[in-house]
Amino acid sequence: MITDAILTKAAALVAREGFGDACVSVLRKEWPGLRFVACSEDDIPARLSPAYEADGFNLYLVGGGEHCLALSQDAESAIGLVVASIEA
Repeated sequence: MITDAILTKAAALVAREGFGDACVSVLRKEWPGLRFVACSEDDIPARLSPAYEADGFNLYLVGGGEHCLALSQDAESAIGLVVASIEA
């Protein structure tokens, strides 16, 4: 489950650390039981809404149903986050 508190703290960490592998490593250390990945906003399907919007990046939920990882809109069943950087 991804709570509002996790989203808020994760966004603060990403804003401080920047994008890419560095922020993913920090997020994994903070929440070792969750999955994290970084990508470009361009890699996210336009039909999905971010779980958290910030200046320069968005956070999307990762669900793990059916044994495959996929983007999700369900915070209750989410098992991680995608950090999607927004190119200006």
